[in-house]
Amino acid sequence: MNEDQQNDAHSSKPTWLEKITKPFTQPQEPESSKDLKELLRGAHNRGLCDAEALSIMEGALQVGDMHVREIMVPRSQMTFIKASQTPSEILPVIIESQHSRFPVLGDGQDDLLGILLAKDFLPYLANDNLERFNIKDVLRPVNFVPESKRLNTLLREFRTDRYHMAIVVDEYGGLAGLVTIEDVLEQIVGDIEDETDIEDDESNIRPMDDSESFMVNALTTIDDFNEYFESQFSDEEFDTIGGIVTNGFGHLPERDECVQLEEFSFKVLNADNRQIRLLEVSKLSE
Repeated sequence: MNEDQQNDAHSSKPTWLEKITKPFTQPQEPESSKDLKELLRGAHNRGLCDAEALSIMEGALQVGDMHVREIMVPRSQMTFIKASQTPSEILPVIIESQHSRFPVLGDGQDDLLGILLAKDFLPYLANDNLERFNIKDVLRPVNFVPESKRLNTLLREFRTDRYHMAIVVDEYGGLAGLVTIEDVLEQIVGDIEDETDIEDDESNIRPMDDSESFMVNALTTIDDFNEYFESQFSDEEFDTIGGIVTNGFGHLPERDECVQLEEFSFKVLNADNRQIRLLEVSKLSE
């Protein structure tokens, strides 16, 4: 090795100062999902992405660590149709629930025959041809998934196999609940509201047809609720009326459960396995 080669080799070695400052001057490769989230938050703090984009990216990372059991609608909150029901009995279920897909049960509690799509039933109604309706002729196949399935895997199956709802079974093969593609996507982008959801504006509180009851968004702030109803609920522990009501129940309530708080009666109109969404509120008579 000549003198020039020795000088080049020596100059290529990092100095002690370069070794010390390297972690602060060169970006580090993330070695875990936690490191990646910190990197994304740093990008947000530097103004490289907004809060919504950060939330979506963190949600996308989160679904890889979550399992179906964490987001599924439990069996107790599912809306079933029985194969023995007549069309006139099925129609009110479809109208009241406002769902588009319904698990159909046979003789036993775990005897799931298939899925009824509302769009497969309604043509019989529109054509005044209900006497020819046979539920077994229009049933769609059931997609079963275990409680332990990871959400990222389930989302991939939803997309590749082109189905929107799966029935969740426990380790013994019993019916545990259901999960939809919307449930998974909400873990990434947040709540997805449809046309049946109450809007988050001045219609947070709306009089119902009987003029004595009110439809109230559970996310209505306690200040707005107090101002509208001239009530005195405290906002020290909770920010929304939904928080007050959930605390009053002492558990996460199901649809149609009622509770009385102060001079009001609260009835749950819409709820999932995570929160109350919509309430019917009426003042108790003095």
